[in-house]
Formats: sequence, structure tokens, C-alpha cells
Amino acid sequence: MLYKNAYIEDYETLFEQLMKDYSESLARLAYTYVKDRGRAEDIVQDVFMKAYQNIEDFRGDSEIKTWLYRITINRCRDELRSWYFRKFFVSNDGFEKETVNPNETPELKLITKQDKQRLGKAILNLPVKFREVIILFYYQDLSIEEISGMMHVGQNTVKTRLFRARKKLAEIIPEFEKEVR
Repeated sequence: MLYKNAYIEDYETLFEQLMKDYSESLARLAYTYVKDRGRAEDIVQDVFMKAYQNIEDFRGDSEIKTWLYRITINRCRDELRSWYFRKFFVSNDGFEKETVNPNETPELKLITKQDKQRLGKAILNLPVKFREVIILFYYQDLSIEEISGMMHVGQNTVKTRLFRARKKLAEIIPEFEKEVR
């Protein structure tokens, strides 16, 4: 199987590499849906199990990354529909990777952290269809085309959802209004 310009014959080696490369980003993606770190980690484990069991079905029409994201999104949607999740929903803060800038003062770090938390909370309060395009586009660095294929919607639909999500964020956090226009 071809993975990142190298053929990997052993599926176990492939999945070790996939887990190393994508487990963190898949966990962040899952967290944006379920808003609980433990549940998100469980979902990612399920995703890798499902991918391992169905690797023979992977046609190669897209990248493995896109395939794993699609499985994660589907698994998260299943989780959101489950009785257990609706009954025992728990919310936590933040889903973003911490970035370190050695030139930041403690005050600036605090302000930046607070801004990121505020934005994260606002994103998590968006409806799922808007939340997922924001996360996939801005945090997972996927293109409109990749998101469109992953979500099985047209590219114009993705663009519209991005626009509407930005507009809703501007309503929640007025400082973002100038960036929407």
C-alpha cells in the first residue's frame, strides 16, 4: 500500500505510522463534535480499529488522511445520535493545539489563551454543519474541495457554510465582524 510516497507491505507498520501521524488531529476533530476529551479518544480508537478492519476496502480515491477524517466524522455523528451521549453529555473547554512563542510575555500569553478559549467556545456553540467546516478548513487545513468530498456536499455548499459560520461567529464575538466582510 502506498503511504506518503513509500510502499508499506505490513498493515501493522502502516497503522502505527497512521496513528502517529493522525491520532492527535483526529482527536481534536472528534472533540469538536462530542465536546468531551475521553469520548473523543474513544472515538479515535474506534476509527483506527474500523480502518484497520476495512483497509482492504480503501480504494485510494482519496488520501488516507481524508478517509480517516470521513470515518471520524461518521463515527462522531453516530455518537451524537446515540441515547447514551444525549443522556450523559459532558462539555469541556478548548480543542486546539498549544503553540509556544518564546518571545511572548506572560501577559500576552494569558490574553492569547483567553482569546483562543473564547473563540473555541464560540466555535463549539455553532451548529454542527457550520462547526465542522470551520474546524476542517481552519484547524485541519483541508481545502474546500477536500471538505466537499469528505462531507458529500458541493463545493458551493461548503463555501456557503464557511461564510455563514464566520457570520455567526461575528455575532457571538463582535471583534471578528471586520474579518467576515
